[in-house]
Amino acid sequence: MPHVTGQVRFSDIGAVVFDAYGTLIDISEITNQCRDALGDKAEALSRLWREKQLQYTWLRSLMGAYVDFWHVTSEALEYAMAALGIANPPLRALLMQLYLSPKIYADVLPTLQQLRAKGLRTAILSNGSPTMLAAAVNSNVLRPSLDAVLSVDAVKTYKPHPSVYQLAVDRMAVPATRILFVSANGWDAVGAGHFGFHVAWINRSGLPQEALPHRSEAEIKSLAELPALLGL
Repeated sequence: MPHVTGQVRFSDIGAVVFDAYGTLIDISEITNQCRDALGDKAEALSRLWREKQLQYTWLRSLMGAYVDFWHVTSEALEYAMAALGIANPPLRALLMQLYLSPKIYADVLPTLQQLRAKGLRTAILSNGSPTMLAAAVNSNVLRPSLDAVLSVDAVKTYKPHPSVYQLAVDRMAVPATRILFVSANGWDAVGAGHFGFHVAWINRSGLPQEALPHRSEAEIKSLAELPALLGL
C-alpha cells in the first residue's frame, strides 16, 4: 500500500500531471547502455551529469539566461566528462543521442492506461525541450495515453518556477486544487506543492523528504501504487 502522509483525499482530481525525467523516464539507463565504454566511471558520470543538469537549470533561471534543456544537458555532460577525465567525443555524441530514445520504467504504461481507462486526464510537464519530449514519448509509444506534453520552453524558465506549473493549469483547464502532480524529484514535488497542486512523490531511492515547506501529501515507491491513491 502507498505510504500516505497527512490527511490526503484524492477524491476530486481532474487531471494527473507527471514529471518526465526520473519519474517516467529511467535516465540511469542512458549511461548503462555505454557501460562497456565507461567502465567503472559509468555510475559516477550518470550521477554528476544529472547533478549538473539540474544545477544549470536553476542557475540559468536565476541568471535569466535561459537556453533549452537539450543545450543544458549538453553543457552538463561536457562538465561531467571533463571532471572525470573522459575525453571521448564519439562517446559524448552517443550519450546525447541516447537522450532522444530513453527507456521508461516498467510501471509507466500500465499506470497511464489504467488512469485513462477510468476517465482521468493525463499530461507530462517537464524541463525537457519539445524535441526531446516528442522523441521520448514517440519512442515509447506514450502518446495515446497522454492528453498533453508540456515543456518549460513555453515560458523560458525552469522548474520550480510557478509559471511552469501554471502551464498545466492553463492547458488542462483544471484548477491547481484538482491536479495531482507526480514526480520522483523531491525538489520538484516541493515546487508543485508550493504552487498549489496535490502531490505524490515517487521515492524510488528511499530518500528523506526535502526539509522545505509543502511536503508531499503522499509518498509511493512506484507508479503502480498511484491508482490506489485515486481510489481506482
